[in-house]
Amino acid sequence: MDLVGLLKSQFLCHLVFCYVFIASGLIVNTLQLFTLLLWPINKQLFRKINCRLSYCISSQLVMLLEWWSGTECTLYTNLRAYSKFGKENAIVVLNHKFEIDFLCGWSLAERFGVLGSSKVLAKKELAYVPIIGWMWYFTEMIFCTRKWEQDRQTVAASLLRLRDYPEKYFFLIHCEGTRFTEKKHQISMQVAQAKGLPSLKHHLLPRTKGFAVTVRCLRDVVPAVYDCTLNFRNNENPTLLGVLNGKKYHADCYVRRIPIEDIPEDDDECAAWLHRLYQEKDAFQEEYYRTGIFPETPQVPPRRPWALVNWLFWASLLLYPFFQFLVSMVSSGSSMTLASLVILFCMASVGVRWMIGVTEIDKGSAYGNIDNKQKQSD
Repeated sequence: MDLVGLLKSQFLCHLVFCYVFIASGLIVNTLQLFTLLLWPINKQLFRKINCRLSYCISSQLVMLLEWWSGTECTLYTNLRAYSKFGKENAIVVLNHKFEIDFLCGWSLAERFGVLGSSKVLAKKELAYVPIIGWMWYFTEMIFCTRKWEQDRQTVAASLLRLRDYPEKYFFLIHCEGTRFTEKKHQISMQVAQAKGLPSLKHHLLPRTKGFAVTVRCLRDVVPAVYDCTLNFRNNENPTLLGVLNGKKYHADCYVRRIPIEDIPEDDDECAAWLHRLYQEKDAFQEEYYRTGIFPETPQVPPRRPWALVNWLFWASLLLYPFFQFLVSMVSSGSSMTLASLVILFCMASVGVRWMIGVTEIDKGSAYGNIDNKQKQSD
């Protein structure tokens, strides 16, 4: 490991990132709270301001991926479709196999200038999580309980509110519902067999109802679905801890632009269409594992500097008082103070590892547990 790599793996660097992220995130959440005063006066201004405030938080994670880790992403896509990315609303269907696939989706949105306004379909519990969850609440993310009878009306109502959204956005959705593991895959294929559906080798069975309601509610507002099939070179298995340690990965992503009018309006036909889409995605993954490339022309969208500029702004604003506090604590000479400082750092270390640990694939969902029903509903 070179000197720079050694430096990036040090806990002190991780502590700095976490401090800047948490402190700036709480400041942004507070500012977002005050913007609620604008909602009854000028809803569209409220939305535009919160898109910019949201960018202050989400771009810090993209900065870690693109600038700290140096991870690169090559898009394989049609050149005509490529010219429309970032210039139109889109539903982005992304496979869910890697710890950082959501971060790659954010990176894609950042490179085409729509990160601050982009949406995801997320678990309702995340709305109560400080910083990220609160940021999502103010930017009108779509939250669901994953219980269709409860979500049927609430998800549709939330999606319909996006029809007059003033900013271009990507709506990122993982139709598989949870990250791929061998155990989950085995359970999923049992469900596929019971339903008479073709088996998949590299994906879980997609959950069709959320996708169908998304297409139905955003039709005529979103002109296209972007089918994104992501993989990493050299059989890499990237992790958030690896990104935090500055490890560089190289992602390849095959993006197909599918006009929304090509997707059936009937829910049952839409579900059948989505199953066919995942069979195609599976074939693309199989070809990638065989050849190391996807179809179409490779493109590398340039990094924009704003994620780095945003982090440097917050770091310059927040790090001086932080280090001033540390110096005053150390210079006090009190054994109790120093002991408290050590305990604080240990707690921070444990907290950082815990936050990363909950993102690990085998902890991402209860899907596939023996106690769960093996026949999952769509």
